[in-house]
Amino acid sequence: MHRTDRVVAHCCTGLPRRRVAALLAALAGWPAWGGAQPIEVRVEKRGETVVVDVEASVAAAPHQAWTVLTDYDHMAGYLSMLKSSSVLRRDGNSLQVEQTGEAHRAFLHFTFRSLRAVELVPPKEIRSHLISGDFKSYEFTTRLADKGTHTQISHHGEYVPVHWVPPGIGPALIKEETTKQYQELIAEMLRREHAAAPGGPAASTPGR
Repeated sequence: MHRTDRVVAHCCTGLPRRRVAALLAALAGWPAWGGAQPIEVRVEKRGETVVVDVEASVAAAPHQAWTVLTDYDHMAGYLSMLKSSSVLRRDGNSLQVEQTGEAHRAFLHFTFRSLRAVELVPPKEIRSHLISGDFKSYEFTTRLADKGTHTQISHHGEYVPVHWVPPGIGPALIKEETTKQYQELIAEMLRREHAAAPGGPAASTPGR
């Protein structure tokens, strides 16, 4: 057994086999769920607008996926591109979320700040649009679906960046960064799922 497999097997004792398999697949970059890719990202430019669509699967309960996707006060602890993330205002399921961060890919390096209005439709949908920040516009919708053995995550976003995005290489780099972001989100979902399992370690505050 490969050393990484031994470590994961030791850490995941008590976790259902399908979730251990999914975690190993995510770490190794292998396909899961009978050959289906766990993360599929499509990026295209339509004039100035960057359109991002994501389909991802995770072997975790829908409430765990929902909690990770909406845990804005701790999100900088498990998304490496974020430097800070916090809820500035909360009124029921209406939030104002401020985030700052930076991304490095090849010759591109940019920092960003955004203040977004977020509407939650628990436990199935997250809607977000830009109030202010380093984008001309920014809107996305993320939906969750319980598939029994896993949770399906569907994301559609459209934004107009302030900085020029070069054609060809720009969308490719955005796709790479988005894939990394969803790998980190899924890793946190699996970590929390494992922590919540009988005999699993006590849940802790997320952190890098």
